[in-house]
Amino acid sequence: MQENFRQFLERLRQTGELVDLHQPVDIRHIATLVDQADTALYFHDVIGYHMPVVSGLIRTRERSIMAMGCETYREIEDKLAHAINHPIAPKYVKTSPTRELAVVGDEVDLYKLPIPMSSIFDGGPMITAGVVIARDPELGINSGIYRFIVKEKSLTGIDIVTPNNMRLFAQRAYENGRPLPISISIGTHPIEITGSGYRAPLGVDEMAIAGGLRGAPVELAPCETIDLPYIADAEIVLEAEILPTGWTWPEGRFGEFTRLMGGLHWNPLVRIKAIAMRKDAVYYNLHMPWENTWLAAPTRYAAIRQALRTAGVQVKEINVTLGGCAFWHAVISIKKQPGEGKNALLAALSVMDLKHVVVVDDDIDVFDPTKVEWAIATRVQGDKDVMVVSNARAKPLDPSLPQGYGVVPTGAKVGIDATIPEGIPREYYERITYAYADRA
Repeated sequence: MQENFRQFLERLRQTGELVDLHQPVDIRHIATLVDQADTALYFHDVIGYHMPVVSGLIRTRERSIMAMGCETYREIEDKLAHAINHPIAPKYVKTSPTRELAVVGDEVDLYKLPIPMSSIFDGGPMITAGVVIARDPELGINSGIYRFIVKEKSLTGIDIVTPNNMRLFAQRAYENGRPLPISISIGTHPIEITGSGYRAPLGVDEMAIAGGLRGAPVELAPCETIDLPYIADAEIVLEAEILPTGWTWPEGRFGEFTRLMGGLHWNPLVRIKAIAMRKDAVYYNLHMPWENTWLAAPTRYAAIRQALRTAGVQVKEINVTLGGCAFWHAVISIKKQPGEGKNALLAALSVMDLKHVVVVDDDIDVFDPTKVEWAIATRVQGDKDVMVVSNARAKPLDPSLPQGYGVVPTGAKVGIDATIPEGIPREYYERITYAYADRA
């Protein structure tokens, strides 16, 4: 039997990685307490609500390794790469425990859910851990993680300002004057969150990638008010529609993965048509920014390695750095053939929204910033080994980019080839060695 969300919580609890708090807690203090804790926290008594909240599940490297059922972080990368190349299609079931309680239409009230604010400057309560599933009649099905700011009891915003498949689906629906149905599964195993967080090509079902991670199909059950599935073992499911309003409504602010407060975005509205949940549902709040960091990083590793493999480059190690928000920066060591330093840069810079990439030889430890800097200092000539690509796709959340209403920004990508230059005698790079001395 595959581990579900509740079994994962229990495994964290048994290993001391999840602490139960039974004293009353103000919902405004949840993010603060999680940020100060070394463990994940389970809040049994949230003042004013009848539902517990759990948060901080994947806030550390160690817990992300546990969630993926791995022994090392590198193993997560390998496991995800295998899942991408060997997806397992989801299994459809007729119903699930998520439907034990349900409300529809005028009875929908998001304010009854204990949805925290992540920071004091957030624009409102934010749903942060919802796995969203949508379908386009021509392009197929898509899953992803998107945030929803609560505006009214059955109305939210959704942040799809960044170019991605969900934005494309919503744009196509908007151009045809119709809403885009979506299901939002809250309280799912981190495997489903990681699978849905991988930016797969159009036509590839991210739930099949999650199945590849599990080694078994993800079970999906049908919604009642829309023709879409949801994750069958979720704690809560919201059945909703992205309204054809266009990118015209203010959404945000929000404490982003950048560790900075994001600005006000302009996004569509979402109407919640129904809420279904377990009778003893647990609300999962994904804590920003670190849970996002550790959940997202493996998808970057896998995408970079795949791009380099396609380019025929033999990779030794990849480090998607925490200083680059586990999103924008990568250091890559390769077993270089002549000219491959530049080829590796071109391949890596094509991945997602990577912004700065350094390629080094396989004698450099990509996880040691001093050694990487040494390679740049001793192996790089700026006029030959630094490339700048202008007007490339960029992440709107990059605070160094000019921002404007309705504008999807472009930016620069920078690559540094810090491999030993072609035509330089290898003896120029002979390392210092010392005589052996027996100190006994």
